[in-house]
Amino acid sequence: MPVLNLLIRTAAIALATALPGLPVWAAGGGGGGGGSMPSESTPQFDPAAEYRTGVTALQAQRWTEAERAFRNVLSVAPRDANSNYLMGLTKIGKGDYKGAKGFLEKAVRFGPDNIAAHHQLGVTQARLGDPVKAATELAWLQGKAATCAATCSDSAALSGAIREVEAAIAGGKQARVAVPRLDRFASVGDGDGAYLAAVSLINEQRYDDAITSLRAASEVFGPHPDVLTYLGFANRKLKRFDVAETYYLAALAIAPNHRGATEYYGEMMLERGDFAGATRMLAKLDRQCTFGCAEADELRRWIVRRSSES
Repeated sequence: MPVLNLLIRTAAIALATALPGLPVWAAGGGGGGGGSMPSESTPQFDPAAEYRTGVTALQAQRWTEAERAFRNVLSVAPRDANSNYLMGLTKIGKGDYKGAKGFLEKAVRFGPDNIAAHHQLGVTQARLGDPVKAATELAWLQGKAATCAATCSDSAALSGAIREVEAAIAGGKQARVAVPRLDRFASVGDGDGAYLAAVSLINEQRYDDAITSLRAASEVFGPHPDVLTYLGFANRKLKRFDVAETYYLAALAIAPNHRGATEYYGEMMLERGDFAGATRMLAKLDRQCTFGCAEADELRRWIVRRSSES
C-alpha cells in the first residue's frame, strides 16, 4: 500500500473515532465508499478532471483548450470562484478583455477574499478604459494590505497587486495585461497535502484552519465533491448553516449520489429542525444502498435520536 494511502486510512480512523457520525470513508475522499485522495478519485462526471485539464492548458497557453475545459466545469459549478478566475485568465490570454471582466467579476463575487481575482479585475478594468472601477479594486487591495500589515503571508502578493493596478490605471487603454504564473494551482502533490492537512485539522476541531486548507486544495482540484463536502462539514460545525448548505448543494450538483454529502446534509437539516428534509435524505440513501451502508445507518440513528428528544 502506498505510504500516502496508508496515512489517509490512519487519519480516517482517527477522525471517525474523534468525531462520532463521521464515516471512515469521508476522511479518505468521500464519494460514497471512496478512500482515495481527490487527485486519484474518478467520479462518473468529473469536473475536477476538466478543471485540471484547463489548468494544464492555461499554463501551456493553449487558450482554446483551456476555455473549453473551464466552460465544462462552469456548466455544473457556475459559482466556483477559482474556475471563474481561471476562465477570466483564459479570456485575457485570448485578448478578450471584456469577456475576462465578466468572469473576474464573478470570481470576486463568489470568492470575495480572492486577492488574485481583485488584482486581475483591476488591471482589466483599466485596460478597458474604466479607471473608476479599476480604482475600486485598487482601494480593496489597499484596504486588505492595511489590515494585513507587512508580516502576513499575503503581504508580498498584495504589494505586487497594488503596484500593477496602479500602473494599469496610469497606462489606461494601453495598460499591459498578462496571464500570471499559476504555481499554486499546478501541484497535485500540494493539493493532496492540503486535503490531508484538512483531515487532521478537522480531527482537532480546528475548523477555520481546516477551511483554509480545503480552499488551498480546491485551487488545485477545482470543484471536487469531496472537498466541497468537507467545506460544508467544517462550516456546519461552526454553525454557518447557510454557507454549509451552499457547499453541500454544490457537491450534490456535481455528484448527485455522493453519500457523504447526502448524509451530512441530512444531519444538518435535523440540526435546523427540518425532519422532513432529513427523512428525504435518508430515503435517497436507502435507494442507493440496496444492502445498507454506513451513511444511511448513521443518518437513521440521528433521526431516531432527534425524534426521541423532541
